[in-house]
Amino acid sequence: MFEFYLRIGIYFFCFLLALFGMSALDFNRFLKQDRVVQAQVLYFILCCILSYLMGNFMIALMYRFYKG
Repeated sequence: MFEFYLRIGIYFFCFLLALFGMSALDFNRFLKQDRVVQAQVLYFILCCILSYLMGNFMIALMYRFYKG
């Protein structure tokens, strides 16, 4: 049960980190005008993808070093 909460915490931390990192990009250059809702959906999906990849990487590293 602890492992489940640890994974959720790691994914949540990575999601916040992805939100913080994605805020540095200027999406106005890449998106069409007057497409605010679509841009927000794309932003959320990209943050989810980044957080999933970062979380899996961190979990794999923890298992590698923990189990030896």
